[in-house]
Amino acid sequence: MVRKIMKYAITLIGSTLGILVVYMASQFHLISITGAAEVAAYIGSFILFGIIFFILSEPIMRTLTRIVQAVERELQAVPTTQILLSGLGLIIGLILASLITQPIGLVLEGVPVVGSILKLVLTAAVYLLLAYLGVALATTKRDELQGTMQRLRLPSNKDRRHKTDSVPKILDTSVIIDGRIAEIFDAGFIEGEIVVPVFVLVELQHIADSSDTLRRQKGRRGLDIINQIKQNERIHFSISDLDYDDVTEVDSKLIRMAKETGGSVVTTDYNLNKLASVQGIRVLNINELANAMKPVVIPGEEMTITVIKDGKEHNQGLAYLDDGTMIVVENGKRHIGNTIEVLVTSILQTSAGKMIFAKPK
Repeated sequence: MVRKIMKYAITLIGSTLGILVVYMASQFHLISITGAAEVAAYIGSFILFGIIFFILSEPIMRTLTRIVQAVERELQAVPTTQILLSGLGLIIGLILASLITQPIGLVLEGVPVVGSILKLVLTAAVYLLLAYLGVALATTKRDELQGTMQRLRLPSNKDRRHKTDSVPKILDTSVIIDGRIAEIFDAGFIEGEIVVPVFVLVELQHIADSSDTLRRQKGRRGLDIINQIKQNERIHFSISDLDYDDVTEVDSKLIRMAKETGGSVVTTDYNLNKLASVQGIRVLNINELANAMKPVVIPGEEMTITVIKDGKEHNQGLAYLDDGTMIVVENGKRHIGNTIEVLVTSILQTSAGKMIFAKPK
């Protein structure tokens, strides 16, 4: 049924084209006919072109089907935002072309046949040129336009409840897999807009599909954490489709996104922390937060600990606080397995955390 309708539609388009051919020929004085001859020419052209297009309807439909399928395949690989921005660029280009061609038409209106041809050619050229420029500029500047739109977008009712005037927090892959960020959100220590870029989701999906069991578990844990965060009503959570095709590294994409949107990067990655800080981007490092929340211990303080194993140096013993802070006990090897009182002698702060040195009382 659909094929029959398409066949009749193609035939009707062909017949209409036949009428247009006769009309254009008479307008450009290629033929000179009046009265009954003109009517006959219109009818004859209508029937002739209708028959031609009816015969050619099958190959035309096959060609159109292949073109539509090819376009569909190409569009599937193109982000939705790029399609929308390209359409917007096309509309703007056509509007500008319409404004430019109007004066051209007025200038050439008084010129006979040559003026009509020039008007047609120049109008078509201007429309094609500006339509192409509109689409090309929208595509080339896609990333910048997306960043601008994200900064300028109007807040919804949910946005207002969650204070969208605060700086967006962009989560990286490491902090999602770590999982502690969900508990921090539950505690209400971080507010405002929480953003997960689509390229971070893609990386998590690749990790979750890994053949390595440990990596696969980490990836699935990360996806579970995202679902947990989405259900948290304390925050405003969103997934940004802002991406950068010219950048391959996820860390570089995060830094570029933070620059364009004015957001902060939330991470546990030491290298990303340093790289972002060097470029003037605010970083919220969960490890630094955890270290800051550890109990304050000062030299000379007494503690009760349980020595659980020997240390690297001779006669050293190791113990741990509840938060995982390591305590190195001088001459503590002989106390392994025992709970003893120690005296704190010094504290060493490292990039990995805090180490406490002590000796038995």
